[in-house]
Amino acid sequence: MIQAIGLTSNPRKELPPAVDDVSFEARGGRVTAIVGAPGAGKTTLLKLLLELQQGRGITYFRGRPLHRIAHPSREVGVLLGEVPGHPARTVRGQLRMLCAAAGVPVRRADEVLEVVGLVSLRDERLGTLSRGMDRRLGLACALLSDPHTLVLDDPADGLSAREGRWLHGILRAHAAQGGTVLFTTDDPKEAAHIADRVVTLEAGRLVADQEVADFARTRLRPRVAVRSPHAARLGALLTKEARTARRSVEIVREDGNRLSVYGSTCADVGETAFRHGVLVHQLADEIGDMGPVAAPPAEGDEHPGDEPRPSGTPTVDGLSPLPPPIAVRQAPSPLRPLRYELRRAAGVGTGYLTTVAVLAVSALLSVLLARIGHTPQPRLLAAWPQELPLPPAALGAGLLGAIAFGDEFRHPALAADRGTVPRRLGLLAAKLLVASVTALMLAFLTIGCDLEALYLVYGRELTGVPADWLSLSASWTGLVVGCAWAGVLASGIFRSTTAGLAAVLAVPILVVPLVQKVLEGPSVRTAAGFSGRLRELVLMQWPFGGERYLAAGVRMVAQPVGGALMLSLTALLCAYLLTTLRSRVR
Repeated sequence: MIQAIGLTSNPRKELPPAVDDVSFEARGGRVTAIVGAPGAGKTTLLKLLLELQQGRGITYFRGRPLHRIAHPSREVGVLLGEVPGHPARTVRGQLRMLCAAAGVPVRRADEVLEVVGLVSLRDERLGTLSRGMDRRLGLACALLSDPHTLVLDDPADGLSAREGRWLHGILRAHAAQGGTVLFTTDDPKEAAHIADRVVTLEAGRLVADQEVADFARTRLRPRVAVRSPHAARLGALLTKEARTARRSVEIVREDGNRLSVYGSTCADVGETAFRHGVLVHQLADEIGDMGPVAAPPAEGDEHPGDEPRPSGTPTVDGLSPLPPPIAVRQAPSPLRPLRYELRRAAGVGTGYLTTVAVLAVSALLSVLLARIGHTPQPRLLAAWPQELPLPPAALGAGLLGAIAFGDEFRHPALAADRGTVPRRLGLLAAKLLVASVTALMLAFLTIGCDLEALYLVYGRELTGVPADWLSLSASWTGLVVGCAWAGVLASGIFRSTTAGLAAVLAVPILVVPLVQKVLEGPSVRTAAGFSGRLRELVLMQWPFGGERYLAAGVRMVAQPVGGALMLSLTALLCAYLLTTLRSRVR
């Protein structure tokens, strides 16, 4: 059950609020429709319901606000606009990624694909789907977690007449199992056909909250539907007779050979047609724009270009099959965000293409630097000329880290709106871990490719191992992993991949000079003997010569680049935590 109380959107400058003090109920086991003209505030109302937009009022889902529900996706299935998935991701990959995020079995993806009739398109890219197929995929995403409540924004938009009847069967079947269904539509025909209760909005205000029979009687106009091969002639005759009799009759020419006659009756229209010998194929009383509820579709309603029929398509009053309920749900696990992040990163080719580009550029730069000469071997192996702020591997790791959170806002999968991507600490930890592993692989692959390129071009002369390889390796991995983390944190704070990459570049360009200026200032004391004093402090012997590794880490942080990177990461992490706490308070 949904209880909306006093929902009001924030005013827009000098304009009135898009939604103003709307209250209504959508009960379980029933289908509730929100009807209004375009711009009436239907989508804004749903965003207020789902806490996707700031405003006043509160909404209870079975007695609890949405932010108090531990697993909102299990309570509410949402469809707002198009499926916000990456265009290069496959249909099955999108659903399996959402399965990992929701903690439901992977086979659930195939079950909902079967229900919505997208099994044959499971390997298609999201960017290639038509509007109707995208709406089916959106419904599959809404049904994925087996929610009690469905909240759908104009779900039949872009669907053919047959697909619309199939969708109505899905909604009726969900309500028949005790679920709550709330959807919006511009079409009174759809609302009167499928809903049990209709909420009418005009200019953001609630003007009616009625049972469907009352809605059809008070909000819709009766009409006579006429289908004739001589529709134009019949319309002219009806208009002429209405003027003669001084009656208010409105005649609207529909598509094909169909007329809608307002202000008359079947008997009057039939008598006029009989007197003038006009052939009539259909003559029926209707209410408003609603067609006969029990009438089968006419032959002209289907076109050869219609999309394929989904499996389980019902008759007009039938119920469509739903996916089987989830009997056993997985317990909360810290690995759930990690599974989601792995499927997100591996589901598109951006990471692979970035890695290939970094390896190619790095190998080419190392060969060119060796040809020019005067480049130290550590910089030669890293393909890091003095003129560049960062080596290609560090830039690539920073870009992949920025994409990790940037794609969440560009193609949100964990939220129904770009501005509401969750900043959970578990999700952040998973992204940092995956970014670290990716950066390490990229770092060592870069060194290997550079060594191989130098060996192929110049022989063994430049492929020797430096004497201080251990400290150089630690500095190299720290640099690459630090850039990846900076990209993740900055893109999570500023909600943009570009901002994440800009933060990575800002470390050597802006922060390093500041750190160098601080370190070059006058100092009367040094930190010599730091590792020994730390060993004395903990009163224990460092195993395996751990003080050497600690001293190497301290020396790395003491370098301008290392210190600047640590300072930047600390600032970004604090900003991320502050933003997370601020959003939770809101």
